[in-house]
Parts: sequence; structure tokens; C-alpha cells
Amino acid sequence: MKTQNTSAFQNVLQRELQRITNSWALLFLTIIGPALSIFLIVWIFSTGVPRDLPIAVIDLDRTVLSRKLTSMIDASPVVQVHTNYSSLNDAKKAIENGEVDAALYIPKDAERTIYRGNSTTTALYINNMNLVKGGLINSAVRKCIGTLSAGIKLQLQMKSGLCQEQAMSRIMPVVLRSVLLFNPYTSYSYYLTVSLLFICLIVFTLLGSIYAIGDELYRGTGPQWIRLSGKNYIVAIVGKLLPYTVAYYCVAMIINIVLFYFIEVPVRGHLSSILIGELLLILSYQAMAIFLLTVTTNMRLSLSLGSGYCMLAITFCGLTFPVFGMTIFAQSIAKVFPFTYWITILMGQSLRGEPIVNSIVPMYSLLVFVFFGLMFIPKLMHSMLNRKRWGKM
Repeated sequence: MKTQNTSAFQNVLQRELQRITNSWALLFLTIIGPALSIFLIVWIFSTGVPRDLPIAVIDLDRTVLSRKLTSMIDASPVVQVHTNYSSLNDAKKAIENGEVDAALYIPKDAERTIYRGNSTTTALYINNMNLVKGGLINSAVRKCIGTLSAGIKLQLQMKSGLCQEQAMSRIMPVVLRSVLLFNPYTSYSYYLTVSLLFICLIVFTLLGSIYAIGDELYRGTGPQWIRLSGKNYIVAIVGKLLPYTVAYYCVAMIINIVLFYFIEVPVRGHLSSILIGELLLILSYQAMAIFLLTVTTNMRLSLSLGSGYCMLAITFCGLTFPVFGMTIFAQSIAKVFPFTYWITILMGQSLRGEPIVNSIVPMYSLLVFVFFGLMFIPKLMHSMLNRKRWGKM
């Protein structure tokens, strides 16, 4: 019996390898597509942090102080002074046309007002449609203005007879020492590249598995597939999906090399947890492919649902907005995506350096998805043998 199962498994495996080599769609979903996605994402986020974001300056003061402020802002690596405008209307048009992302307004007589001992107000107008760019520009300009303002106060205090240390203690009686623990370079490669690379992995894993199984249903070749397995459903599904599991796990290894060796994302925890978690992530999305095809018995509908299922994982995984800050309903939705548990494992073992015990519960959660999908194998196989289900995209 064991020999028969081994022979049947080899037959199914060999048949699937031939299907992959003879199908451009399967080759794209297993090799070409993931490779292109990795290249594009790494290329797009190769800088790590946005640089030289264009900003307009409306300098109505035209004094040494205003020129110094403009020079300080231009020296910041994040922003670049695009040009000087004579009015707010011209700067507004430039923002609307996409020429600049923000405009700094320096009022007339700003220097005279400051040296008289009074405060003046500069206005920063930001196109905040892109929150990342808006936040970076706001932070960079505020730092420059804060530095210039502190320098002016320091000069005024020292002119009144205080030494530099006394003047500094009056200007900044409380000094804040900011320490970035897990992303000291504030690099977007540390979390955007990480998340997008693995999002591509789960997209190709789910869609590739749906297509590999659904194509049997569409073409009516399911009986041949099951017959080769000796009518053993476990042998049939394992023999079919094993090549894809191996291919996608190799893709995961390539992603690891890119992240941990080229981008130099730190691994402060246990690499073994990440490797095991990646395998469970792939298996869980293959299990979800079985579930979607069983419920819909329609390859096209399953592919559409699978695409939406993967994309929603970005929103609810807690990467950009923490899960604990969501509503109870949103937290419940987050739990139906394997990617949520995978991000917990990855971030905990890479950036945060958590104990390995913290990864056990997320790993068990991924196993739940695997066993959930396996429960639908008998019903899926019955659909494969039902002629009424054949030919449906």
C-alpha cells in the first residue's frame, strides 16, 4: 500500500511539473512574476528615505535672516527649495500643478519684528494628499525654523550679559534626548519593502495555487488527476501543490537574502522562527486557495476573491496602523488574514528582537489556516468529478 501511494505521488508530481513547463501562465505565477515583483519593489524603494522634495518659498522680507532660513531649509536632505515666488497665488498654482509639494511664506519685516523682541509668524502650506511627503516636509521645516529660532534667542541672551551655558539653560531648560529603537535610520525599506515583498509572495502563492487547481476544474481534467493519485485525495493535493510550495519557498529565500544582506534589515531575534513562519505562511495561503475553490467552484471568481483577500491583508495586518488601535470589528477582521500573524513573527524576530516564545502563538494560528483548508479537500475532489462543475472560469 505504501509503495502504491509513493508511485501515485510520483505520477502526480511528474504530471504537475510537465503542466508547469508547458504553461506560460503557471511559469509566470511561479517564477517570472515573483522575480519581476522583487526587482521592481527593491528598485522603487532603493533610496530608503525620500529626498529633495520640492518646496516653494515666498520671501517678502528679503533680509539676511530670511535668506539664512531659506538656505537652512535648502540644506536639509529631505527638502529642496524649488524656487522663490513673489506671491501666495503663484505658489498655490505651483502646488496645484504638482510642481512643488509645499510653500513657506515669510512675511514682510520679519527680521525687524524679531530684533525688536517680538515674535513673527511664518506659514507653511503643505499638500497633504500624500501623508508621507507631507509629514517629512513638515518635520524638516519645523526643525530648521526651531534651530534658527533657538540661535536668535541664544544671541539675545548672550548680548544681555549671560555666558553661552547660562543662555542655553534659559532657552532649553529641559532637553529631550530622542532614541529610535527599531528603525534608527527612519528608512522606509525597513517596513514598506518588507511588507510589499511578502505581499507579492502571498499574492502569487494564493493566485498560483488557485490557478493550478482551478485549471483542472475548468478543463475537466480532474478525474485524470485523481486517477493518477490512486483516488487518494491527500496524495493528489500534496503532489499537485508541492512544486509550488518549493518554488514559493525559494522565492521567500530570495526575499530573505535581499532584505537581510542587501538592504541590511537587522535580525535581532531568531532566524529559524522567520524561516518556519515563511513555510507556514505559504502553506496557509495554499490552504485558502483550496477553501475558495471549494466554496465557489469557479476559477475566475476565486482569483478575484483571492486578489481582494490579499490586498485587504495590507490594511488590516497592523503594519501602518496598529491592530490594538482599531475598533473591535476591525480587530476581528484582522484575524482572518494569515499575513497578520506573519507580520507579527517577522517584525518581532527581525527589528524588535523578541523572545522566540512570542512567535509560538502566531505560528499555531497559521497552522489553524492550514488545517482549515485541508478540511475542504474531499468536497473539492467531489467537485472535480462532477461534470456540471467543469468549464466554469
